Amino acid sequence: MRYGLILLWMLFWSAPPAMAQVSIGIGLPGVSIGINLPVYPQLVRVPGYPVYYAPRLDSNFFFYDGMYWVYQGDNWYASSWYNGPWGLVDPNRVPLYVLRIPVRYYRHPPEYFRGWRADAPPRWGEHWGNNWAQRHSGWDRWNRKSAPAPAPLPAYQRKYSGNRYPQPEQQHALQSRNYRYQPRDAIVRQHYKEQEQAVRKMPAPSEREQRAAPQQKSTRQQEIQRPNARPQVQERRPAAPSSPPPQKEGAGVHRPAPTQAPAQQRGAAVQEQSRQPQQGAVQREKQAPRSSRESAPKDKGASQERGRAQGQEKDRGKGEERGQEPNR
Repeated sequence: MRYGLILLWMLFWSAPPAMAQVSIGIGLPGVSIGINLPVYPQLVRVPGYPVYYAPRLDSNFFFYDGMYWVYQGDNWYASSWYNGPWGLVDPNRVPLYVLRIPVRYYRHPPEYFRGWRADAPPRWGEHWGNNWAQRHSGWDRWNRKSAPAPAPLPAYQRKYSGNRYPQPEQQHALQSRNYRYQPRDAIVRQHYKEQEQAVRKMPAPSEREQRAAPQQKSTRQQEIQRPNARPQVQERRPAAPSSPPPQKEGAGVHRPAPTQAPAQQRGAAVQEQSRQPQQGAVQREKQAPRSSRESAPKDKGASQERGRAQGQEKDRGKGEERGQEPNR
């Protein structure tokens, strides 16, 4: 988020006609300029200069005319907030009072500073070449009594550190409410104006979310389609037989419905199932009378035979009684 502002600065920061074209940009995500401050740094004024430096940092960190300036990796960077985002500044657009800072206040000076006077500014003409020196003739000579007063420090930024450090679009709003200072240096004013235009043209957080939504949606669809591809492979396998072997009822066995069988086969199976209970009932009705008819004559004949035998025994008993009476 915070690095997007730099890309816009590269588009909108242009050099004046008398200067070469400006190349200003913010490092891409993952690119560090060596500045990552956990809290607001301590800043001390350079004696006789409208500039502050950070004595406790192991970096060339300065504050001038309402902006922070860092010399790191042989390049100048600028930002309106102490921890960036940082904009790469062309050497032709570095403010003169920043260039005039004595060598002794560079807490992490480069190798080529060795041998230079500690109380004098760096020899930028030797480092950047004759072309730069001709355009900035007399840059290291000025009336110290006419030096402007230093800009007030944006102390309100102390409240914003760590996770509370604001995004670029929030930084501009916070600065407008809490820091009323307006730059006096023409180059710094140009930086402020172009930075404000770049922030205004940045998409709002809601718009960025809407732009990211289609990508997230397509990613979700791909994730959803991946598991759905498996059933397509399974459908190519041979279908199971439409009439599974009979199973005992009440055994708790699940009988899957023959969804893969044709409609005619399913209709025939339903009709056969409906006919089976009816056929069983008819068979039971036909079998019941036969058994009763077969068993009824046998039972009746047996009872008649038992009755005849009992009658004959009674007659015999009576005859014996009649034959014995005269002998008495």
